[in-house]
Amino acid sequence: MEFWNRINEMFAELVKEHAIWQSAAMRAAAGVLGSLILWMIFRKVVKVVFARLEKYEFIQSNQKVLSATRQALFYGLILATGMYLIEVLGLEAVKNPFFAIMIVFFAAPGKKIIYLSVTYLESRIAGKTETKLDDIVFDITKRFGGVLIYVAAIIFALDRIGINVMPIIAGASVMGVAVGFAAKDTLSNFIAGVLLLIDRPFEVGDRIEVWTSPKNSATWGDVMEIGMRATKIQTTDNITIVIPNNEIMTRDIINYTSGSERIRVRINMGVAYDADIAKAKSLIINVANQMDWVSKDPAPVVVVVNYGESSVDLQVRVWIDDARKRIHTISYITDKVKEEFDKHGVEIPFPRRDIVIRQGG
Repeated sequence: MEFWNRINEMFAELVKEHAIWQSAAMRAAAGVLGSLILWMIFRKVVKVVFARLEKYEFIQSNQKVLSATRQALFYGLILATGMYLIEVLGLEAVKNPFFAIMIVFFAAPGKKIIYLSVTYLESRIAGKTETKLDDIVFDITKRFGGVLIYVAAIIFALDRIGINVMPIIAGASVMGVAVGFAAKDTLSNFIAGVLLLIDRPFEVGDRIEVWTSPKNSATWGDVMEIGMRATKIQTTDNITIVIPNNEIMTRDIINYTSGSERIRVRINMGVAYDADIAKAKSLIINVANQMDWVSKDPAPVVVVVNYGESSVDLQVRVWIDDARKRIHTISYITDKVKEEFDKHGVEIPFPRRDIVIRQGG
C-alpha cells in the first residue's frame, strides 16, 4: 500500500511540474507575441512622430536620427522581452550575460546619436564663434566619441558578469604608457595638430611656403587639409605634400594670404655704371604699371640698393593685389624690362676686367 502511495505522489508531482512548465511556456509565448505587436506599434508611432518633426532643421539635416532611434527602441524591446522571459522561465544563470550583451549592443545607436548631435552643434556653433577651441572639441569628440562609448560599454558589460575590471584597467594603463613611448612621434604630431587648430597660423586655402618640396619644383602651395597628424599642401605644380604637424610647428611659417592677399614684391636687377639711372627707373616703372593686378596706391618704386663691382644694383618694389601672382609678377617684369632696356639702349652689365700689361725694364 505504501508503495502505491509513493507512486501516486510522484505522478502528482510530475503532473504539477508539467502544468507549471506549460503555464510558463504559455506566458513566454504570450510575452514574445506581445513584444512583436508592441514593436509594430512602435514603428508606426515613430514614423508618425518623425513625420511631424521633419519641419525642424535638426531632423532635416540628420535623417539618420530616425534610424538610430528605431535601433535603440528595438534593442530596448529586446532587453525588456529577454528579461521577462528569463524571469518567467527561471533562467537566472543567463540573466547577467544577457544584460551584458545588450549593454554592448546599445553602444551602436548611442554612437550614432552622439555623432549626429555633435555634427549638428558644430554647424550651429563653431562657425559663429571667433575662438578655435570649439572646433577642436567638436573634431576630437567626433573622432573619438564612438571609441569611448564602446570602451565604456565593454567595461560595464564585464562588470555585470562579475569580472573585476580594475586589473584590466591597470594593465591597459601600463600598456598605454608603453605604447606612448613607442608612438611618441605620432603623439607629438597629434599634439602639434591640436596646437595648429588652436593657433591657426594658416587656414585651409591659404598659400604658404613649402620647405620640403622636391628639387626644382614649386616652393609654395595652398593648404588642402589640416589633420590631427599631418597637413596636406598642394603646390603650384599640382604636387601634394604631406608634412607632419610636429615638423610644421618647429619651422617658420610663411603665409602669403593670411588676413589679406595683398603683398609687396621685390625684384633685384642691375644696370651699367654709365647707364642713365633715371631713364632705367622710368622704364621699369612703366613696365610694372602695365599689369592690372599691380596696385597704383602705393605706386611702384625703384631704388638703388647697392653699388656692385660692375653694376648699379636696383630693386623694384611693387604691391600686388593677389599674392598668388607673385611669381608671375617677377617673371613678367624681368622679361619686359630686358626688352625695354634693349630697345632704349640701357645696358645690362656684365663682369669686366681691365688687364694692364707691363714690360719690365
